[in-house]
Amino acid sequence: MAIAPSPGEIFDRAAEEGERRLDQSAVELVATSFIAGFTVVLGIVALGAVHALVEPRFQGLGRIGGALAFGIGLVFLVVGRAELFNENFFDPVAAAVDADSWPLRRLLRLWVVTFVFNFAGGVLFAFVFAVEGVLPAGTPEALATVGEEAVRRRPLTGFASAIVGGTLVTLLSFLLHAVDSIGSRIPLAYVVGFLLALGPFDHVVVTVLHVVFGMLFGAPVGYGPLVRTTVVVTAGNLVGGLGLGTFTHVVQALGAKESTG
Repeated sequence: MAIAPSPGEIFDRAAEEGERRLDQSAVELVATSFIAGFTVVLGIVALGAVHALVEPRFQGLGRIGGALAFGIGLVFLVVGRAELFNENFFDPVAAAVDADSWPLRRLLRLWVVTFVFNFAGGVLFAFVFAVEGVLPAGTPEALATVGEEAVRRRPLTGFASAIVGGTLVTLLSFLLHAVDSIGSRIPLAYVVGFLLALGPFDHVVVTVLHVVFGMLFGAPVGYGPLVRTTVVVTAGNLVGGLGLGTFTHVVQALGAKESTG
């Protein structure tokens, strides 16, 4: 039986991957971020389609069915090595800590480009699905409801939900370095995707794209609530992803390395 890597070994793997991400060319980074944006839309659409199919027949189970379907989107992301905004917290920070320097320009470049082009790819693909007749019957209405619910939560609720979402995605980044095969990475990605959708716990790219779908399908949502939701969820993701998720795992790994050094 294979022995699971120690926190220190996981940290070393993350630092190596983080350095690769920080060193991406502008073209590679833009393309990877764009791909992640339209890939996660497939999970959102799957959620809406399954919710629309299940809820009328089995009331109360639509959310569970939709969450089970959404997990596929994160599997596509992980297997395809595309990167969502929150995925780029743990690995690049590990690389910065390992190098005893903080390449702030490269970190900001990575985070800003990922953030912008995740949305560019996602919004563009959302418009493709908004063409009449592309989605199964009932799916547009289900997606409109999800998008409207996302902007109607109180800011504090959205912020707390985003802390959980940011922590979950960063935990996934950590756990992916604890396994060695694609067969092990797939269920990890699927479980985290299921939990994100089941809450639902907010990830800024996923949540905002839900709102965009809602707007496209007639939900009474204006640009003001869209911007407010984006700001609140981004702040929560930073607290959960960088604070609870990244720095606590970095401290754990460095402590483990010191004790064995």
